[in-house]
Amino acid sequence: MFENIIDQGAVLQLRDDIQSGRNAPSMLFYGPGETGKGSASLELARVLSCEEPQPNLRGSWKCACASCEQHRFLRHDDLLAIGNRSFAAEIAACNKTLLKNTENQNVKLLFYRSIRKLMLRFSPVLMEDDPKLAKSAQLLQSVDEGLNDFLSNTSSMEKAAYEKNLNSLVKNALALENDGIASAVPIAQIRKASYWCRLAPNGKRKTLIIENAESMRDEARNSLLKLLEEPPPSVCIVLTAKRREVIMPTILSRLRPYRFLKRSEQSEKDVIRRVFQDEGNNLSEYMDSFLPQSTEKLYPLAAWFIVSLARICVMSAKKKGIERIPEILNALGERYAPIAEKSGYEKSLKTAAIIKTIATGSNNFEDSSFSRFMKICLDLIGDVTRNKNECQITAYNDMFRKNINEAVTAVDVLNINSAIALESLVYNLKRGFNG
Repeated sequence: MFENIIDQGAVLQLRDDIQSGRNAPSMLFYGPGETGKGSASLELARVLSCEEPQPNLRGSWKCACASCEQHRFLRHDDLLAIGNRSFAAEIAACNKTLLKNTENQNVKLLFYRSIRKLMLRFSPVLMEDDPKLAKSAQLLQSVDEGLNDFLSNTSSMEKAAYEKNLNSLVKNALALENDGIASAVPIAQIRKASYWCRLAPNGKRKTLIIENAESMRDEARNSLLKLLEEPPPSVCIVLTAKRREVIMPTILSRLRPYRFLKRSEQSEKDVIRRVFQDEGNNLSEYMDSFLPQSTEKLYPLAAWFIVSLARICVMSAKKKGIERIPEILNALGERYAPIAEKSGYEKSLKTAAIIKTIATGSNNFEDSSFSRFMKICLDLIGDVTRNKNECQITAYNDMFRKNINEAVTAVDVLNINSAIALESLVYNLKRGFNG
């Protein structure tokens, strides 16, 4: 039970609760990214549905019951997953692993599941009467057919043809993600999920998974609260989030929390070696390397943006007759000007030109990379201010953090255009430094 979740104490607590019959009807899995929250949610669904009659064998990953078989392939009718999670990096990483181990059945299942996780977001339960998801129906069918062909492919297939089919499948899967997954959980999906929860399960138990629950808007949260107040007895509801405190208190009070901690460096190396059969020291960095807009690519653009922000705020302050320029602006400029100069991006003091450069450099924040870009900016600012205890420096650092977090919320939760969010960010920082 949960033996495929490597070095994560939260699943040990979860396993003990299940085995002792103390498992809660609704749960929160919270913690940093790449800590196994999503995998544990899917495993929980399989374990709770397991039909193995012997208690000592129930929930084993290799269980041969029909329910576990369906869950291993993520095709059980009693499983529903929603949320704005991206699977692009995982699919790419699993594809790389597969191309090195085409005959390994465990690796084939790993790749298969990476795409099925995405396809769960397009369940018929959710697609009904949803014009946006309906537009993805043809692409979804192509991905499903590609997966079926993938399972039927044999070792006698020529390597070139095999890789061509895989590349086509991955390309369609990534297009499906880009076209069909909303940046925030729509209230319509919560309502449909609530209705689904109240229908009788096909097997022992249903599981509803809501990933990145912090991205729900108020109306969706209120709709979910009604479900949590009176959850059907045959349903387990799992929410995942990076931080516990971002969950609305009235919702949080109805969830049993399980904290997922960042693994040690050795454990992360073990995950990369055992799961992806590769080498690496940091799981987040390893997965990030498969994204078109990797941290390595966004870093110089973020440094250039920070320097540009500092210059704009300095010039704005001088125009208003402010003689004493905040030290943090000078410190940011001195630290990151060399990186900005090497990046090749041209200097500019015009907000519109800066935003245009960022859009071009990030390919309009391809693969939902806006929040990662903003996190890099925060990290850069934090590196300059971390060891400075001056009250003014701390206040300005908090101002950066507040406005950057607001920009991320605007894009990822409120679905506001990134250019508008960046324009508002620049304006608010100028006003803050001039105040």
